[in-house]
Amino acid sequence: MAIRSLQGGQFKVLTDDQMERIHLAVLELLEDVGVRVEHRQALEIFADNGCRVDFDKQIVKVPEHVLMAALSNAPSRFTLYGKKPEYDVRVNVDDVYTIGGSSALSVLDLDDGHRRPATLNDLVDFTRLLDAMENLHIMHAIVVPQDIPQPGFDRILWATVMKNTYRNYYSQGQWGVSIRDQVEMAKVIQGSEDEIRRHPLFTVVLCMMSPLIHSAERVDELIECAKYGIPVYVEVDAQCGSTAPITIAGTLVEECANVLTGIALTQMINPGNPCIFSIASGIMNMNTGDYCGAGPEVGLLHVATAQMAHFYGLPFQGGTGIDSTVPDAQAGYERAIQVLTNGLGGTNFIHLSFGMMEQMLLASYEQVVIDNEILGAAFRVVQGVEVNEDTIALDVIKEVGIGGNYLSHEHTVKYLRPHYWFPKVTNRETWGPWMAAGGKDMRERAKDRAKEILATHHPKPLTDEQEREIDRIAKAAQEKAVAGGAYSMSGR
Repeated sequence: MAIRSLQGGQFKVLTDDQMERIHLAVLELLEDVGVRVEHRQALEIFADNGCRVDFDKQIVKVPEHVLMAALSNAPSRFTLYGKKPEYDVRVNVDDVYTIGGSSALSVLDLDDGHRRPATLNDLVDFTRLLDAMENLHIMHAIVVPQDIPQPGFDRILWATVMKNTYRNYYSQGQWGVSIRDQVEMAKVIQGSEDEIRRHPLFTVVLCMMSPLIHSAERVDELIECAKYGIPVYVEVDAQCGSTAPITIAGTLVEECANVLTGIALTQMINPGNPCIFSIASGIMNMNTGDYCGAGPEVGLLHVATAQMAHFYGLPFQGGTGIDSTVPDAQAGYERAIQVLTNGLGGTNFIHLSFGMMEQMLLASYEQVVIDNEILGAAFRVVQGVEVNEDTIALDVIKEVGIGGNYLSHEHTVKYLRPHYWFPKVTNRETWGPWMAAGGKDMRERAKDRAKEILATHHPKPLTDEQEREIDRIAKAAQEKAVAGGAYSMSGR
């Protein structure tokens, strides 16, 4: 299968004047307040590039001309590479793709439906299941196994995911040394550091903190990614009303200032390094204080942030988990509104779009299959209506005439597949045939489909020798991390 591009951006929530006002507020915030950057080497880089830096307070204030000069080097087009060319993703500011779920600590067991801690075997099975989803474009580790040591877990995730998918891997780290370990594993697959620089098989997400903090750990990873030319998702996960203003416009200002500072730093280190403006922002549930990712306001925030990212010429990643705790009607409507809003809003990478539930704490096998179905329907809406002489079909209407039918006409055969979406687990039978087939609801049908895929889909992108070697590197790195050696910083 080849990854198809789909153009979004039909839905806008900000006018040009409103984007300009937000931009001016971002510039004022960066010049008057700045961002706290908890990393000495990064502070020196900012200072060397014309920023005002208070080394004692670790505050960086970024003048407009410095920011815009740095952003001018950030590419708006690049490629995220798979292990086969048909899995390459051509990135620009127009097309829409998806990224799998991320870092859930618990799963709904596929057999008994009980909530339990995620295991390493779950990571293998979820990755294989996701690899079979035609609407998934970038792979992520949907769970963090709880049956392995947590220091150095990211290396185990890297090795495990890479063995079970052909797609580009959306990775994460634990300090800069983690990025170096991941590069060493990538060299086993790609042969050399030069080949990694030309065709990196993985990217790294860097989650900065709101409001306006770049932690030492994330900045350390950013510096190492820039050194190796690894594409980065510079992300903030703001919470309206808690870590950012309660208003969408105010949160936009905080997000932009925070993310753009990270992208500027990346460009100062390695001009032209691929960067994706990223958020997984939500709102605070004022009744409980919990994060909420599926409210309608979150969709508006993502569409508005996509517009601002594109205002700066940057590709945009957005998306959150849904709030429902089981694959039910709530899960269906939350995911449908979420992915349709993001698709129509021009989110270039719809993140957390498969299987993530309970405010990103829980992963569900059945929901992965259901989400793939929802994405297929949503993408058909985003695809829109093709209008040309052949699709208007006036000659066909004249030929069939009054009272005729189009079922056997060659025009119907020609356009059936391109124009119609064919579901896999949606029921379109009436009561009688549905009951005759077992009368199963969508969750039950998705469960059957997931089990069928897991029994038959066993991708083998690496040789046995490559698998053994990346496992060796990952395990050695984790042992060092457990012993306390994982946290040495490249900048100190």
